Amino acid sequence: MSPRITLVSGCDANYYPLLREWLHSVRRCPESAGLDVCILDAGLSAQQRAELAPQTQAIRNPEWPSPAVAKKADGREYLKACVCRPFLPDIFPGYDIYMWMDADTWVQDWRAVRTFLAGATDHPDRIVLSGAADRAYRRQARIKWLWRWPVKITSFYFSNARRPYGFATAKLLLTRYILSAGCFALSAGAPHWARWQALALVAMTKGKVFTAEQVSLGVLLHVEDYPHEILPAYMHWLCGQTPLVWDDANARFVEPYLPHEPIGIMHMAGVDDMRADHAVTRPYRTLDGRTVQLNYRYPHLDAGPLHTGSPERA
Repeated sequence: MSPRITLVSGCDANYYPLLREWLHSVRRCPESAGLDVCILDAGLSAQQRAELAPQTQAIRNPEWPSPAVAKKADGREYLKACVCRPFLPDIFPGYDIYMWMDADTWVQDWRAVRTFLAGATDHPDRIVLSGAADRAYRRQARIKWLWRWPVKITSFYFSNARRPYGFATAKLLLTRYILSAGCFALSAGAPHWARWQALALVAMTKGKVFTAEQVSLGVLLHVEDYPHEILPAYMHWLCGQTPLVWDDANARFVEPYLPHEPIGIMHMAGVDDMRADHAVTRPYRTLDGRTVQLNYRYPHLDAGPLHTGSPERA
């Protein structure tokens, strides 16, 4: 019997246009026909929920993971789209495989989704994800210089792990590249869920709520070495890194270097201006050496501008 699979995303009212474009990109692919779609409501309006209902199997606004986290979030409902990811089987029970994609992603090539899902199905003891490491990606650490000498070296993990997990754990993570919680697939029966929840709760209560699911995933996989499969960056591309190249013949973004693999899932992390508005464009090199003006957002539906493209709002 085939596993029961759901694709999950979520956001608040501001990111709703991106969520609509993500959903359109999924359903535009014929291979998605047998897959359910569930939406994590992190501050959607009643009208937005009504618009989504006919296209999805479930829309849920979950409780905060704990009263302490709710108090710390201080009404920032949109943070549920981050901190509730380790709790997906509790929020949407009954599935065998869960694949999360951030609302600011969209599917360009279904091969990537197929690979994520096949990895989680064939290896139910492993989480399938990608990382912020690739030959085309830029820096992994931030360095403060005093003349010619580095006097301070830090990274996302080091900055965000010290308070909740202590200096020793943060030191272990300092040189490790980020493993992305923005797109992953995981079997419902995997041991990762319970441990990730526990680690995330520590991060939420002792550190920042906004980064909790990401830094706790790093501890889970880099430090505690829970089984995982890391896919190539072209399967899930972080758009704030080195600019992509445009393949005009096939109307798609591809890797900036040979062999120019087509990007599977576009993730608009780090491009706040383009994420906010389709009208914002930048020059991109084409495979045949020309330059074209493009936006990284989904090209087959313009669901409108955002109030702000920033991922965290006051």
